[in-house]
Amino acid sequence: MDRTPGSPLSRRGLLRTGAGASLAALGLGLGAQTASAAVPATQRFELTEPSYDLFRSKNTHGARVQQSFAFDWVNKFLFVATKRTGSSESAGDLCINKMDFDGNYLSYMHLDGFGHGVAFAALPSGSGTELWIECAANTGGYGTALAPIDYVGGTTLSSPAGSAAYRPIPGATEYTCSVDPVHQRMIVRYQSSGGKRIAVYPLSAFTTRDFGTPLVDFKQPAIPGTPQGYTLYGSYMYYLTGDAYPGNGTPTGDGNSYITSIDINTGTVKQGPVLTKAGSTLHHREPEGLAVYRTDAGEARLFIGFATGVEGDRRSSIFYKKALV
Repeated sequence: MDRTPGSPLSRRGLLRTGAGASLAALGLGLGAQTASAAVPATQRFELTEPSYDLFRSKNTHGARVQQSFAFDWVNKFLFVATKRTGSSESAGDLCINKMDFDGNYLSYMHLDGFGHGVAFAALPSGSGTELWIECAANTGGYGTALAPIDYVGGTTLSSPAGSAAYRPIPGATEYTCSVDPVHQRMIVRYQSSGGKRIAVYPLSAFTTRDFGTPLVDFKQPAIPGTPQGYTLYGSYMYYLTGDAYPGNGTPTGDGNSYITSIDINTGTVKQGPVLTKAGSTLHHREPEGLAVYRTDAGEARLFIGFATGVEGDRRSSIFYKKALV
């Protein structure tokens, strides 16, 4: 692990073992975490309303499909996680692409052995960005802990060991996360002995590294389809499923890319699965990633990502919904 002066890990540190570190932050809490408070009810995105283009078919650093994306909402950058060219599916090697909001590629950072990249968060940190992302990939290529990483373009970083990262939920074996920048919360999807569960924290739990008990913690409801991303807006989680279309003869008609909203106070489906036809004319069109952003004019948007383009030259395409009810 690189802790030399000026390295991404030494500037912030992946683990604080001083007086400010809680037992939960170190993954040493006792017993299973449960919901301790309800999240105030908010509006939700109406999933049957039209989608709009952010951009289509933009280049990334590598030639492989995107996995997810996240917005730095203060510094106005978009970060797209793609699979690493030349790495196996189980290696957990990611390429993080820094882009502007028009989809212009700016720089990249390689993360070796971190995970699958289903979801991550990009938190503003002064003029820079701190990525909260899974790390310490298991043999299946999925992260077993969460790590805060300063984005540094043109560099390669090896994953910290799970013991040198964060496991907010005692006993969880896999982690990913996504941020709600509007309501300042972080959603965590984790693997427990009973299956996938969802926990939501105040964003301050991540900025201070003092996690405590989540606001809500519930079993993810059964939703059919291939999981391709999730995010949070207020009191609703949004969940993306589907496969490449057209691809391998599996999806037919309009494909099988669906979005579902879940009430995080009850852990039950509110709307969906709702078919999305965003970017329906694009080649390949594999749903990959959800994220939330609010414009300077105050419009909240639910963004939907797709890996598009031909094999060997995959591109990033991102759309959004904006109707709230």
